[in-house]
Amino acid sequence: MDVDAHHIRDAIREAIVERRLAPGTKLSETDVGSLFNVSRTLVRAALQALSYEGLVNVEKNRGAFVAHPSILEAQQIFAARRLIEPVILREAAQRIGKAEIRHLRLHLADEERLRNERGAAARRAEIKASGDVHLAIAEISGNAILKRFMDELVARSSLVIALYGRSVASSCGHDEHQQIVDALERRDVDAACALMVEHINHIEADLDLRSAEKGTDLRSALRL
Repeated sequence: MDVDAHHIRDAIREAIVERRLAPGTKLSETDVGSLFNVSRTLVRAALQALSYEGLVNVEKNRGAFVAHPSILEAQQIFAARRLIEPVILREAAQRIGKAEIRHLRLHLADEERLRNERGAAARRAEIKASGDVHLAIAEISGNAILKRFMDELVARSSLVIALYGRSVASSCGHDEHQQIVDALERRDVDAACALMVEHINHIEADLDLRSAEKGTDLRSALRL
């Protein structure tokens, strides 16, 4: 299989979103290039693309690192979500039908299944599944720009949760997702928006600003 910069970017991005690569992890162009058997030029392009999303910091004379969001950045990320996600819900409510509700409930079922599993891998998969619910709602909205914003916000939220999340249960509660989808199904948009803001508040409240995770092995994180 030919590997290009997009493939490398997507693999690293997925590892970050799924919390297999911890904030602060060094992403050496040489090491990443060796893992994918590609040139440093391709790796550099992938890392630059990730830096535009705020997922990677590229530092002169030091190299690239998985972004390590500050407390202020964490607060700003969730402030942005409180502004944007109700707008997305209102857009989605205008387009949602039985097929879209069924699609959302499939996401909820997947999240519920993972919640009942044990272990670090299941925990990471559950957090990703939780983010996927938010992205699915953005997809239903039909607004590609809002969807792109949500892609970045969910990814950056994953970094924040990796650093500061303290709950052994999912920080993005399944029951709250269920209530939001129920409100959308009965077309109670105001209730859905209020539930979403409350839900985002709960995610942020679950952060412990004193804690941080240690780094991990690059090869293992990229599953190569």
